[in-house]
Amino acid sequence: MSLRVIHLLDDGRLEGGGRRALAALQAVSSLCPELLGVVMAPPGAVHEAARALGFRSVVLGSRPQMVAALLRELWRDRHSAVLANGAQHSLWAAALRALLRGRGAQWHVVQDGSDGPGGLGAARLLARLGLRFVAPSTFVRRRLEAQGVPWERVEVIADFLPAAPVAERELFTGAGLRRVVMLTALEHADRVDLLLDALERQGALRGLRFDIYGEGAEAVALRERAQRHPNVNFHGARGDAAQALAQADLLLHTGPRDGAGRRVLQAFAAGVPVLVPNSGAAGDMVVPGRNGWHFTANDAAALSLRLQQLMGATAGEFNAMAEGGRRTLRRELNAQRQGARWAALLGARPKATQPAPLLAAASDTGAAG
Repeated sequence: MSLRVIHLLDDGRLEGGGRRALAALQAVSSLCPELLGVVMAPPGAVHEAARALGFRSVVLGSRPQMVAALLRELWRDRHSAVLANGAQHSLWAAALRALLRGRGAQWHVVQDGSDGPGGLGAARLLARLGLRFVAPSTFVRRRLEAQGVPWERVEVIADFLPAAPVAERELFTGAGLRRVVMLTALEHADRVDLLLDALERQGALRGLRFDIYGEGAEAVALRERAQRHPNVNFHGARGDAAQALAQADLLLHTGPRDGAGRRVLQAFAAGVPVLVPNSGAAGDMVVPGRNGWHFTANDAAALSLRLQQLMGATAGEFNAMAEGGRRTLRRELNAQRQGARWAALLGARPKATQPAPLLAAASDTGAAG
């Protein structure tokens, strides 16, 4: 018996919620061949990518169009499962399902733990209406609980990589940290300014090279400030960010409230050690001394000290952290494990045979998503 899953998106771009939606549908379909996936979103690249993966897509131009299209889809199969990452989408889906007496599962998918429409902004209202939530990390689950969402109404399904990395780093053979890469949005919440604070505190860090990939509202201000630091290079959201990561000694992540930790996953897959704050999803994913290192969140002095310590680390220490990251992916944060959780959530019955290898849904740039 087939299972139809309708995934409503409030953005048609192939990043953030769109990328995660396709990865989830792809992971479930690799385990459950009977899955019929339907992606409904505003115009954007997500539609072409969805069709390339064998899913139907419906382009939404306005709220009335969204309501009419959703009504048609639910009328076609009232037992369809519904996922939505926008509050309005979740509310309309709940209303139409109640009208049609639909029996399929419905979940509100929290993208990253931000306070926007795809995050925590309407969590309290949705919880009062009895909706259930999917969070990308325990960190976001805790934030939902702080908004009044009962703990037991939130399912945590971690982000994962639907394909092998574009490039992997070779084993470390020499001691010491030399090249650091950041894959990040240049927004206030991502705290790239902490790096510049650390450089201004400690002159010894001038011997390190920092390559930063990404764009955002703070790009101009950060670039101007970085003119005093010739060892800091801003590259924008370029397509060669994955290759640059594979040539680095360390991925530095500074955002203290990151909800999914995708860039950490990329570093794990590429065999690159990571340094992250001791908060957010990244802080939960990294166990110091096992698969990376922590520094105290929002503390430039702590970041500076940790970077200085890593300048004296041995090749063996770097290789151990890189292998620890790969082990975390293999054992905990792989597509098959997370796909099985999505399948159980949606009421699918995974096939008993070995799942087929997953294909890439999209390539990444330096921008966070």
